Amino acid sequence: MATLLELRDQLDVIDKQIVELYEKRMAICEEVGETKIRDGRKVFDKQRENEKLAAVTANASTELNKKGIRELFELLMSTSRKLQYQLLTKNGALGRLPFIGVDKLDWENSRIVFQGTEGAYSQAAMERYFGKDINSFHVQTFRDAMEAIEEGSADFAVLPIENSSAGIVNEVYDLLMEFENYIVGEVELPIDHTLAGLPGTKLSDIERVYSHPQALMQCAKFLDEHREWQQISVSNTAVAAKKVLEDNNLAKAAICSEYAAEFYGLEVLEEKINHNSQNTTRFIIVTNQKIFLKDASKISICFEVTHESGSLYHLLSHFIYNNLSMTKIESRPIEGRNWEYCFFVDFEGNMADGAVKNAIRGIRDEARSLKILGNY
Repeated sequence: MATLLELRDQLDVIDKQIVELYEKRMAICEEVGETKIRDGRKVFDKQRENEKLAAVTANASTELNKKGIRELFELLMSTSRKLQYQLLTKNGALGRLPFIGVDKLDWENSRIVFQGTEGAYSQAAMERYFGKDINSFHVQTFRDAMEAIEEGSADFAVLPIENSSAGIVNEVYDLLMEFENYIVGEVELPIDHTLAGLPGTKLSDIERVYSHPQALMQCAKFLDEHREWQQISVSNTAVAAKKVLEDNNLAKAAICSEYAAEFYGLEVLEEKINHNSQNTTRFIIVTNQKIFLKDASKISICFEVTHESGSLYHLLSHFIYNNLSMTKIESRPIEGRNWEYCFFVDFEGNMADGAVKNAIRGIRDEARSLKILGNY
């Protein structure tokens, strides 16, 4: 019986042969790619790959070997495709993505919409990104904001996409899939809740506290110290501040931002009462134009995968092969199709980069559908 060292020596010989054969195969794949470019043929030929997988696994001696051989050849063919996409770029045959690079966003003569009432965190985020000297208005729902830019009554919309403690804003993700609107910027806003009341209000005066349910939850530790206060949910924190002002009652207070308290002339009674001091919301800037800043460094896409084993793995491998750093992945169920999902991915890059074009072209060819949400 061979020793472990002898067995390893045998494997080394075989592995060297595999490397040599791999390089021979890739050289031929390069010729295949050049032929496809010359003939104007698509890189991805699913029928051909399925036939090849059936042929190479047909004579496997065990089910385990059949699975292993299939996985090996799926990887070989995936690598071959990525090589061919690089050849397309090298030969100028990959084409341009349908987005126009711009030096800056022109909002001096634009209208900007945000969701919520005046004093909302969205308005604070808008002013942090665009400044205060802007032409803006507010709408009631996220859908209203998306419709405003789609129909042209607004040029940009400011929408919350993710909170560091509560997670993603599902409705906004769904609307990004539904509307032909695109992300061109983002801004992060620290969420520091305050307790605000009419000027002269004392804590001992308070009987009712108004705020958004999530804000009440985020301030639960503070509120536990004042269990005699009745907690009342409203649509958002700015609405709570507005109600306290309009009701003109010292017994009522709001949990809201310092921005909202100042906007409605309320006095901040307690600062930073949310128990998570690192709470931050990320807002996106959306427009109906397919544009991106020339110095943009993040890309968001969403895609559907075929309902097959390994399909997501093969799509994500395009990021690895092109040395692109994926920073986020989320999934959302597809309406009307049980147990099927759309994946949202953020990754580093600019749409003028060849590596980005390679990855997007590969994903577009192999996914059931792909939408570029924006480069910002």
